Amino acid sequence: METLPWLNPERARTLLRGLDERILIMDGAMGTMIQQHELQEADYRGERFAEGYDRLYAGGHDGDAEHVHGEACGCSRDQRGNNDLLTLTRPDIIGGIHAEYLAAGADLIETNTFNSTTISLADYGLEHLARELNEEGARLARQACDEAEAQDVKEGKPSKPRYVIGVLGPTSRTASLSPDVNQPGYRAITFDELRIAYREATDGLIDGGADVIMVETIFDTLNAKAALFAVEEAFDARGARLPIMISGTITDASGRTLSGQTAEAFWYSVRHVQPTAIGLNCARRQRPARAHRRAGADRRLPHQHPSERRPAECLRRLRRNPGRHGRGARRVRPRRPAQPGRRLLRHDPGAHRRDRRGGRGRRAPPSAATGRGGMTAVSILRSTTRGLHPHHSHTPAITTPTP
Repeated sequence: METLPWLNPERARTLLRGLDERILIMDGAMGTMIQQHELQEADYRGERFAEGYDRLYAGGHDGDAEHVHGEACGCSRDQRGNNDLLTLTRPDIIGGIHAEYLAAGADLIETNTFNSTTISLADYGLEHLARELNEEGARLARQACDEAEAQDVKEGKPSKPRYVIGVLGPTSRTASLSPDVNQPGYRAITFDELRIAYREATDGLIDGGADVIMVETIFDTLNAKAALFAVEEAFDARGARLPIMISGTITDASGRTLSGQTAEAFWYSVRHVQPTAIGLNCARRQRPARAHRRAGADRRLPHQHPSERRPAECLRRLRRNPGRHGRGARRVRPRRPAQPGRRLLRHDPGAHRRDRRGGRGRRAPPSAATGRGGMTAVSILRSTTRGLHPHHSHTPAITTPTP
C-alpha cells in the first residue's frame, strides 16, 4: 500500500524528530480550566445565540426573515456546559487557556473540539456548527502556538516549536453496544453515521491548521475505527496526511474498555493506521491506568522494545487544579510506607515537590502564566523510538490526563 506524503512535511519531520530527542509535553484538561471562570448560560450563548437560536443561520440577522420558533429550533435547550461553543462565543477564554498551557511549557495543545461532531452537538440542537467549530477550534489553537513561538525566536526560528492536536472525541453514542438492556441487538448509531460525522470534523480540523489528528477517550473500538476510517478518507481526498495519535480509556478495574477489549487487544485493533502515538487517558485513576500500561508493556507489544517497557510518566503538575475542593484548596492524602526499589508517585498536589526517593524538595516556582505556585496536570509524551530493534515499528507511548 502506498503511503501518502505529509501534508506539512517540515512540521511533521520536526515533530517526529522531537519525539526522538526528548519528552514532549501535552496540555492538560480543558473542562476544569473553563470551570474556574464560573460561566453562566448567557456566557455560553454570547451575542450570536443570545435569543436562543443561531442568528447567522436562523433569521433575524442582516435583514433575513425573523426566526420562527418551533419544536426543532433548539431555543429551549440549555447551552450551559457546551464547552465547545465557547470557541465561537468566548474565544478569549479558550485562547487564554491555550496560552496558559503554552506558557507553562506545553509542546502540544489540543483543540477545544471534544464534542464538535454533529452527533454530540445534537444534544444542544447545534448540529450545523460541527464544521465551523472544528475549523475555528484549530485556528484558535494555531494562533496561540504562533504567538508563543514568536516570543522565543532565535536565529530566525522558534527555539521550541509548538503543535496543534486536532481532537476527535468519542461522541455520545456507541456502535458496539445497545443502550437498551431489553433490546441487545439495538444500536443507537451506525458505522456510516459515525464515519460521516467524523469526516466533517476532520476536514474542519485540517483546514483550521491542525498538525496532528488525535482520536481520543475511546471507550468503543468500533467508534474509533469509524473515526480512523474517516480520517484516512480525508487524507486520501487531499493526497497527503498528518500524524495520527490514538488514546483509549479503561473503564473498570478489569483493565478493559467499555466494549470489552484489553489494552493489548485495543492496540492490535488500531495499529493498522500506524499511529505516531498511542496510549490511555481518562476514566481510571492514575495508578490503575499505569498498571494497565505496564501490563501491555510486559507482553511486549510490537511497537515496544524490551529496553522501553517502562510506561510513560504522567500527571506532572504545572498549575494547581482547584478540583471539587474549592479554588486553591489542597486535598491531603495519607502517605503510604516507602517500598524499596519503587519510585514514589503521589496523587496529591504536592507530588511535584518530592523527588523519586520520597524526599522533600523545594517548592515549585510560580507559574509564568498565573504567577501562583503549584501547577494543572499535563501529560507527557514519551518517545519509545530510541533503542528500538529494527523490526519494531516506531510508535511512542502517550498518556493524557483525566479530564
